[in-house]
Amino acid sequence: MNEEKIVISLGGSLIVPEEIDVEFLKNFKALIVSQIDKGRKFVIITGGGKTCRRYQNAAKEISNSSALDLDWIGIASLKLNAELLRVIFGEYAHEEVIADLSKSFIFEKPVVIGSACRPGWSSDVDAVWAAKTVNAKKIINLSNIDYAYDKDPNKFSDAKKIEQISWPQYRAIIPKEWHPGLNTPFDPIASDRAEKNGMTVMIINGKPIDNFQKALNGEKFSGTIISDNGDNN
Repeated sequence: MNEEKIVISLGGSLIVPEEIDVEFLKNFKALIVSQIDKGRKFVIITGGGKTCRRYQNAAKEISNSSALDLDWIGIASLKLNAELLRVIFGEYAHEEVIADLSKSFIFEKPVVIGSACRPGWSSDVDAVWAAKTVNAKKIINLSNIDYAYDKDPNKFSDAKKIEQISWPQYRAIIPKEWHPGLNTPFDPIASDRAEKNGMTVMIINGKPIDNFQKALNGEKFSGTIISDNGDNN
């Protein structure tokens, strides 16, 4: 394999579900290192998860916080998680977290950790920027959900899981606009940009780790594939 580059959007729900999930992070690192040995390189963008929402909720409860203010809190939480990942990967990782993934960067090490640099969108958008920068056509979105659904499964018992879907179909079932704290498998702004750039996004539950491994190995996995034609081609 000739230095295949893979972009991973690692949800904060996996890094910090309540407390920092040390066991998951150990397994995640081991799997990524095993893929590095096959000649792959990775850009990993971290989400904020519960850390982000706790701080945002506190700010909203105490003051009349603007969307911009809440976004800056979110960016700070992403940076904290990103620094944790950079330290965890140690010698495998670029020495600094890259905030602006829209600018060219050099893969001196096999792992680049990204965070965020400006308000107005989620880490999903940063993943799309990274994919465009390194010319990757696939983004793996790891979170704590098994699939995308045709409606919110927490509110509707008849929600149906989606295994494959086209971008127009997917964008029709998610909110049209993004706001800080929006909880959707892949956000509206990122979806629009991914579609325009002909990218494929895989939505996968990072636990158990072997499901993620199947996706990396090109095997059949449990999750949702969003693409131009609604398939994995």
